Amino acid sequence: MFTVGLCGCGPSDYESDEIGSRLLTFLNMWVMPRKLGRVTGSSAGFILPSLENDDNTGNPEKRNLRAPDVSFVRAERLKKTQRDFVELVPDLTVEVKSKSDRIKPLQEKIKLFLELGSTVGILIDPDKVLVTVYRRNLEPVVLKDNDKLTLPELLPGWELEIAELWPPEFE
Repeated sequence: MFTVGLCGCGPSDYESDEIGSRLLTFLNMWVMPRKLGRVTGSSAGFILPSLENDDNTGNPEKRNLRAPDVSFVRAERLKKTQRDFVELVPDLTVEVKSKSDRIKPLQEKIKLFLELGSTVGILIDPDKVLVTVYRRNLEPVVLKDNDKLTLPELLPGWELEIAELWPPEFE
């Protein structure tokens, strides 16, 4: 039996999903032509190892199925896509706070991914118009509209102005 996420969350609100889709698009525009890896959305499931008692027995009941809003896995870690959930921790884990989410569980989810091996975790908060970047053993970095998001340890040369994440308003 698998546990889905830290909560049995349903669909997110429209704006939150649009923000996640925008980030996924910006990442793919860099990743795909360079064949750097795989970018997926919130439907891609990752089977994570359990932290309970350091049980590495492979017992599926001791593992967790999680699905970040956006994720990236380097090409050398997943050379061929799979028609199933993947048993690995993504290199990049992104959560977008939806209208009904509380911030603390999202922070805990990102910290869990980092503890299990993610290189970078990102929490996007549309309510506060902030992006917080988490890296293992470092203090979180908070980015605002005029700042640029960079991921040099995963995607050297890629950058995104935070303002580009927010959905446009049409006249």
